[in-house]
Amino acid sequence: MGDYPQVKYDSFRESLPRDMRGLSVLDIGCNAGFYSMEMKRRGADRVVGIDSDDRYLEQARFASSVCNLSIEFLRMTIWDIAALKERFDLVIFMGVFYHLRHPLLALDLIHEHVAKDLLLFQSMQRGSRLVDLVAEDYDFKEVEVFNTASFPAMYFIERSYSHDETNWWIPNRPGMEAMLRSAGFEIEGRPEDEVYLCRRKAIAVPPDGPHSVYPSSNLVLRSNE
Repeated sequence: MGDYPQVKYDSFRESLPRDMRGLSVLDIGCNAGFYSMEMKRRGADRVVGIDSDDRYLEQARFASSVCNLSIEFLRMTIWDIAALKERFDLVIFMGVFYHLRHPLLALDLIHEHVAKDLLLFQSMQRGSRLVDLVAEDYDFKEVEVFNTASFPAMYFIERSYSHDETNWWIPNRPGMEAMLRSAGFEIEGRPEDEVYLCRRKAIAVPPDGPHSVYPSSNLVLRSNE
């Protein structure tokens, strides 16, 4: 994949604020800390990176210390983000969505608990890139719409994709954009084919109840600071 993720970052870096002084950032699925460190270099006051893999977190802590960047890295899954009890000006959610068995819930939790304003999002996509207007409602007998290429869809991977058993769901483009909107994120730009810059907006509680659940808050946070 070449110099990754630098090559991907170069395609959308100008879409982010150049001066991030006074802003806070949460990097979900931070891996070795690339985006966390880039946001700190832009002057972000507070940067928190979370991941469930201790190896990635050790790499991130080492790299940030070598670069003399003050970043807090925590071992945490996305399902526990309510325990942070904090909202962030920018939430980064890159390359995680399709690794989750419950991806839409993840977007709901981000909206409910940690997003204050901007969301930088990326997901692998397959299938149609065509996006058409979707009707407000469909009759029960309407079945042909599900055969159209532009209808929002997600593909379920029962076993493995690209030799990776953690690839569970892959959306098409209309499906991905529909889920972002449904979770309360207004798409402001698509600077790269699979990358979206979104803004959080308030959403009404639907008739079937709140979108997200409220996990236990007794998680013990383990920081590097």
